[in-house]
Amino acid sequence: MNETPSPVRVALIGYGYAGRTFHAPLIRSVPGLELAVVVSRDAGKVAADMSGVDVVGTPHDVMTNPDIDLVVIASPNDTHVPLARAALQAGKHVVVDKPFAIDLAQARALAALAAEQDRVLSVFQNRRWDSDFLGVCQAMADGVLGEVRHFESHIDRYRPEVRARWREQQGPGSGIWYDLGPHLIDQALLLFGAPERVMASLAVLRDGGEVADWAHVVLEYGARRVILHASMLVAGGSPRFTLHGTRASLVKMRADRQEAQMLAGVLPGSDAWGDDPDDMLLYDAAGEATRLPTPVGDQRRYYAALRDAVTGYGGNPVTPLQAVTVMAVLEAAIESAASGRAVDLALSREERAAWDAGASAHSSTPRRA
Repeated sequence: MNETPSPVRVALIGYGYAGRTFHAPLIRSVPGLELAVVVSRDAGKVAADMSGVDVVGTPHDVMTNPDIDLVVIASPNDTHVPLARAALQAGKHVVVDKPFAIDLAQARALAALAAEQDRVLSVFQNRRWDSDFLGVCQAMADGVLGEVRHFESHIDRYRPEVRARWREQQGPGSGIWYDLGPHLIDQALLLFGAPERVMASLAVLRDGGEVADWAHVVLEYGARRVILHASMLVAGGSPRFTLHGTRASLVKMRADRQEAQMLAGVLPGSDAWGDDPDDMLLYDAAGEATRLPTPVGDQRRYYAALRDAVTGYGGNPVTPLQAVTVMAVLEAAIESAASGRAVDLALSREERAAWDAGASAHSSTPRRA
C-alpha cells in the first residue's frame, strides 16, 4: 500500500506586500506544500489572514527548526543574501524573492554555496507563468511572427506620489530597476538567452523621488534588439508586449490579472483564476489584425515545480545560474546608465548555457492545476 508523502513544510520570512499578496496564497494553494511558519513582527495581521500557521519573531527561529524543509525569503532586498546563506547552511532548501542578490559577486557566491550544500536554491520568477508572457511564448513557438527582430516589454504604472516604503527610498537594492527589472530580464532571457551587450538609461521622474523610477534598457543580440522598460508615471498604461518579426507583428495590450485577483481576495485555482479576456493582436504585412486568444496564466505552477524539485521528482524551475545571469544583466544596466556606454556581458560558458532550454516549457497553453 502506497503511503501519502509528507508535505513539504514551508517557512515564509516576511509578510509585507510580496509575502502576503503572492507567496502565502500561492504556497497554500499547491498540494504537497504546507505553510507552517511565518516570520513577522505583526502576528495579528498573519492571524487575521490565516489560521493554523505559527508566527515567530526572528529568522533564527526558522533556521533552527528541524521540521522546516523549505525557507521562502520575502524580506527587503538587502536581506536576501544573508538570510539565504543562513538557511542553506542550516540545511534548508531556499526560495528567494527577486532580486536574487544586490550584486553579481553575491549571486555567484550564493549559487556556489547551494551546490556545496546540495540544496535546492531558486528565485521566485512567478511572471514566467503570467498569461501575457505565455501568450507571447505560444505565438513565437508557433512561428507566426517569423524571426523576431524587435521585442519590447513594458511594466508601466501610474503612481505619481512617492510612497514611504523601502523600495522608493535610498538604500541597497531599492528603485524600480531592482524591483521590476528582474522580471523583465528573466522573461527576455528565457526567450532569447543571454545578450551580447546592455545599454541603459535610469532616471528619477517624480517630484521628491529619491531613487530611479524610470528605466529604459536595450539588450543587443546581433540584429535583434530587446527593449525593457519600466515607469511609475504612465497614466492609462502602455502595451505590455510589442513584437515585430520578419512575417508579422504582435501586440499584447493588457497585463496578466493574477496580482489584481489576489489583491481582490480571489484564491489561486478558483473559478476564472488566471483567465485573460484581452486577446493578442497579430498584424500581417497588410496591417490587418487577427485576434489570438491569450492562454490562462497560473503562477501556482512555479510552486508546484518547486515542490517537485525539493522532493526529487522534477527540476528546479528557476536555477541559481539563471538567477546569476539575470543579476549580471541587472548590474550591467546600472553600469551602462552611470557611464553612458554599452556594457559587454561577461559570463562564463556555463552561465550562458543556463538558458539553452529556452521557453519550451512555457510555450504550451497550461492546464488548470
